[in-house]
Amino acid sequence: DRERVVPLPRWASESITSHLAKHGAVAVTLPWERTNGAPTTVRLLFRSGSDKHLQARIFDEVIWKPALAAAGLIPAPTKDARGRRRFVTDRRTGLHALRHFYASVTLADGVNVKELAEYLGHHDPGFTLRLYTHLLPSSFDRARRAVDNRMLQRPRTSADGPGTDQGRSRKVEHPAVESPPDTTEEPSIGL
Repeated sequence: DRERVVPLPRWASESITSHLAKHGAVAVTLPWERTNGAPTTVRLLFRSGSDKHLQARIFDEVIWKPALAAAGLIPAPTKDARGRRRFVTDRRTGLHALRHFYASVTLADGVNVKELAEYLGHHDPGFTLRLYTHLLPSSFDRARRAVDNRMLQRPRTSADGPGTDQGRSRKVEHPAVESPPDTTEEPSIGL
């Protein structure tokens, strides 16, 4: 129930621009934040077929879950005692799963935990780290390259990831050392 500023990917911007060109936005006045909240008029980009606001619960039942069932990711719906269609889902397959997908993709591509916490609306980056630490890329290779780069004074590449320029001006004398061949094991040392 909070507003967040999240980087808008190019594909999303292009999709929204195309959607607006075809459908436009519709002004809708609704109670804000709660059913008895002050009426507020907003221009909706996405709405139900009757040009009313699109509730997440309705989107979940009418669009998201049927798509998951059609893809074979969740069971086909059953009928409840009143004849209503019911899907069996959980937090891993509901709309909430999109937050986790977003977090995993951004972490895998180098977004830091503090930034991700802001985008997800978490007050504490430590909470974000605890929640998603298993999704962070392995640091063995990055750590090994970082130390090799400093000790061997090799130029950094984009594959080395972010870092600092601290200590770059120092010249370190060392014998020529070749990098060991890649192996399936990750060499490590207990410290």
